[in-house]
Amino acid sequence: MSIYVGNLSYEVTQDALSAVFAEYGSVKRVQLPTDRETGRLRGFGFVEMGSDAEEEKAIEALDGAEWMGRDLKVNKAKPKEDRGSFGGGGGGNRGGGGGNRGGGGGRY
Repeated sequence: MSIYVGNLSYEVTQDALSAVFAEYGSVKRVQLPTDRETGRLRGFGFVEMGSDAEEEKAIEALDGAEWMGRDLKVNKAKPKEDRGSFGGGGGGNRGGGGGNRGGGGGRY
């Protein structure tokens, strides 16, 4: 299971986030999603720890803690299917846009 880390500074690096969580156990993976359009960090990330006990310890210690001038929001990450369908809807809209291109450009 992964840990969701929200309200991150846009200046954060994977190494810096990993170092903070390493105080509570072994860090297996750190992900910092970026915006597809701008390439900028999106202000949140995911950390995977070595065990559930290490994750619990990190969540308890870091949720609400101030780091890099921001109050962190740290909790268990929800599985993708629990986050809502907005992501799939965006994909559907893109597909529709592609279909419209084949219309030949004659609107009237």
